[in-house]
Amino acid sequence: MIAVTDWARLLIVCVVFTIAAGAIAWATGLTTPRPFLAAAARAVLQLAAVSAVITVVLRHLGLVGVFLVVMAVVATATSAARSRTGKRGIWVAVAILIGTVPALALLILIGLLPVTGIALIPVGGILIGGAMTATTLSTRRALDALRDRHGEYEAALALGFLEPTAARLIIRHPAADALLPALDQTRTVGLVTLPGAFVGMLLGGAPVWQAGALQIVVLLALLAVEVAAVATVVELVARGLIRRTSHQGEVRLT
Repeated sequence: MIAVTDWARLLIVCVVFTIAAGAIAWATGLTTPRPFLAAAARAVLQLAAVSAVITVVLRHLGLVGVFLVVMAVVATATSAARSRTGKRGIWVAVAILIGTVPALALLILIGLLPVTGIALIPVGGILIGGAMTATTLSTRRALDALRDRHGEYEAALALGFLEPTAARLIIRHPAADALLPALDQTRTVGLVTLPGAFVGMLLGGAPVWQAGALQIVVLLALLAVEVAAVATVVELVARGLIRRTSHQGEVRLT
């Protein structure tokens, strides 16, 4: 059990970090403190709710599947909102799931991932979350490039390129920038970062080698999932299935 004094210290630290983030963003003109306060409040409420729900979910394998579906739905809604694609944002679900589902299936089939809630939920969450981030960033970059370099797109059409081919020429490299965080995390693991799966297993009492082995599998699976997501985004944008609902390109941290 956590003592009352520990809860107090935890609360103080969380408040300090949240205020610091908002104050720095406001003082430097990046944005208002509001998104940071809202994000912190949502995180507390969501984690409290999930902690209560997950205790029940872990007891029933069927509920674990439902929980993973909810994760995917929330990831799709978040990515669609960030990329401002409106109803067409439903297509980002394809990018999020096209690598995640096969990766989870492979890990289960070869026996590295036990079919239990305590294993499926965290690993599934990591892969869905990584795919969501890569999808959001690549969609934003691809649509921004298509807007900002529209003259080049029209020039390619004038030269006889088909619309999807012309779009791919413009958006492929900007969209690939979304892979940089995952690549850097993998290249610097152990030297700069100690990812959650590794730390979690160590705290749970697992041997160091076992924690390291699981982490490298998760990182490489995450790379494959994110590459699949970005490649899918490029194809969906090139074929006109993903488009913005407005021509505004500013970043909104709401």
